[in-house]
Amino acid sequence: MPHEGAARIALTDGAAALLRTLRERHGPLMFHQSGGCCDGSAPMCYPAGEFRTGGSDVLLGRLAVSGVSEPVDFWMSGEQFARWRHTHLTVDVVPGRGSGFSLEAPEGVRFLIRSRLFTDEERARLDG
Repeated sequence: MPHEGAARIALTDGAAALLRTLRERHGPLMFHQSGGCCDGSAPMCYPAGEFRTGGSDVLLGRLAVSGVSEPVDFWMSGEQFARWRHTHLTVDVVPGRGSGFSLEAPEGVRFLIRSRLFTDEERARLDG
């Protein structure tokens, strides 16, 4: 949900490159970040529409990935959003095994969220 130059979610170049590869193999993609235990600490990447979002989920943003024709929606559980609403998130990729349910698992890497607090200016734009 970007607002006039402020965004809640972004991608590193490495994450964008992996998304291009996954898009070629699996078609349109989406992310979901849950507030649960275990795999809830990492964003899960699915074919678009495979994970059913509900009324308690929040669409943080529609990520534009160079070389991918459609945006990659990033959803978060409402409970998790309540805790992270003042935080800018960046999707990164690191070596390691992701969840068996997330599309990057066979690649020997996993998606990871890096975070920082919004600046006062960013908060004002998002709240406005």
